[in-house]
Amino acid sequence: MAFDGIFVSALVAELSDKLIGGRIYKIYQPEVDEICLVVKNKTDKGNATYRLVISADAGIPLLYLTEKVKENPMVAPNFCMLLRKHIGNGRIIDIRQHGFDRIVEISLEHLDDMGDLCTKKLIVEIMGKHSNIIFVDSDGMIVDSIKHISHMVSSVREVLPGRDYVYPVSGDKVNPLEVDVNYFMNHIMTKPEPVAKAIYTSMVGISPVAAHEICHRAGVDGGVSTAGISGTNKATAIDGDINKSENVEGVALGISMSQKEDLFREFERVRLDIEDKIYTNCIAYNGYEPKEFAAIALTSYGESKEADMPQAGVAGLKIFASPSAVIEEYYSKKTVVNRMKQRSIDLRKIVANAIDRTAKKYDLQLKQLKDTEKREKYKVYGELLTAYGYSAKQGDKELVCENYYTNEEITIPLDPDISPMDNSKKYFAKYNKLKRTYEALTELTVESKSELDYLMSVQNSLEIADSLDDLAQIKTELIESGYIRGKRDNRKGKKQEKSKPLHYVSSDGYHIYVGKNNFQNEELTFKVAAGDDMWFHAKNMPGSHVIVKTEGESELPDRTYEEAARLAAYYSAGKGSPKVEIDYTLRRNLKKPPKAKPGFVIYHTNYSMNIEPDIHGIEEFS
Repeated sequence: MAFDGIFVSALVAELSDKLIGGRIYKIYQPEVDEICLVVKNKTDKGNATYRLVISADAGIPLLYLTEKVKENPMVAPNFCMLLRKHIGNGRIIDIRQHGFDRIVEISLEHLDDMGDLCTKKLIVEIMGKHSNIIFVDSDGMIVDSIKHISHMVSSVREVLPGRDYVYPVSGDKVNPLEVDVNYFMNHIMTKPEPVAKAIYTSMVGISPVAAHEICHRAGVDGGVSTAGISGTNKATAIDGDINKSENVEGVALGISMSQKEDLFREFERVRLDIEDKIYTNCIAYNGYEPKEFAAIALTSYGESKEADMPQAGVAGLKIFASPSAVIEEYYSKKTVVNRMKQRSIDLRKIVANAIDRTAKKYDLQLKQLKDTEKREKYKVYGELLTAYGYSAKQGDKELVCENYYTNEEITIPLDPDISPMDNSKKYFAKYNKLKRTYEALTELTVESKSELDYLMSVQNSLEIADSLDDLAQIKTELIESGYIRGKRDNRKGKKQEKSKPLHYVSSDGYHIYVGKNNFQNEELTFKVAAGDDMWFHAKNMPGSHVIVKTEGESELPDRTYEEAARLAAYYSAGKGSPKVEIDYTLRRNLKKPPKAKPGFVIYHTNYSMNIEPDIHGIEEFS
């Protein structure tokens, strides 16, 4: 995530606009390391109430405005009581960012016990595991903090009541708002490090995400060393004017200044936007999973309009009106994704183990089946010995005779300890045994392959699942299939899973449905789809059933065919391939064999196409 100085700057701009001049109406502490301030302020549209959440959680430190009401504990902790005593009904007079770092100072004024007006500060340090909320008086002395840091914890900086507040040390990093072209070229670009690292390790508040974004905009690989940037061979005069350069004839510098100039130009654009308070609050999505957030447009993740919502598996941006809205959605979505991964661990393990066992069993059966290919040879040996055995004597180790099936000479190995006729019986016994094995394995391999395909389809369903209801439905399927002990709860009045198929609309306006698991696949194909609807599926691999509702039309537009095929390719095991072969046919051509697993169908009439598993631009129905 990019909770860096740039994002804090955007937050401070939002909080300043909405909270300065407002009075603190309520203070409560819902978590051990989190406080909420309810602030009432006047706006152009009348009075407004804002809820400011400040969290010093080591895992997820946050500062944002929300409309959600968090539960107020019955007994207020000591830090909360202290804040109520000192700044309850206090007025917010200023909100600022310290040195472009992840430190926000909220200045408040209130009346003390004597009725005198005094000023205090609530300092929020958003620094990972070192995050803290510190209450400081007008003299800079710490009144209290939500986390006490003694010399036993940190020998560099104590945070205890009665101590003078000291800002965290930023090392030799500089404020990016004060960086000019000379410093950028002569200090940052001379570090013997990858370009992106040189940027974010040199300036306060610049995260790796922001540094790589600057590199991306400049067309420079952030992983390339500052000493290895390619370009034209020219030397640049660093005199404060980035555009002044001189070509040096016959001088092979090895490193050109052109890409460094591009880097500075892009950095300068970002810096000017920050100074002008022009922010692009966004979340970079990979499908439904939020990957990063920032207050600058992360163009490396794609482009998106404000109302757009990235689709499953598609990288893109979602733009927000405020940084608080970014934080609220990012962490709510991230929590869902993490919870999904956590909740699906057991199911994934069960399915993976079952796939491993079945695959080993299937491979062993195929090997044994291959060994039965010798059975016909033993049959021929037995028949030839019956016909020509009279010419062999007791103790012979082989018999050379004519194979009347091929009219060629053949040598038959013999056991010298038994008669030729007993050798014949022995070969017939081997033949009959291998024949029985072949007949049994022919059925078993089909069953094992079917089971393996089914388990792979369940594994694919787990990859597609995007809600807890999806997982519940998959678990029910595994229970019914016997892979998990238990039984499905079919009691009357029992709330059933609400998991639903994915629903898209083609560019031509046709409704397309995508099953997320085998139950949904079967329901879509045999209950939702009509006989003249089109059915799509990845060829010879696990994947979703995709149904296009034709609404009785005899022919679909080519673009709708392609979009449905792209969906079938994406929601299949071939998702990572450049192209996937897709079968498609009318729904009436599908049949389900008796006793087949959920979602299994057969068909003999179909068309095929090869298509990329890319669903970018296909509208998801809301």
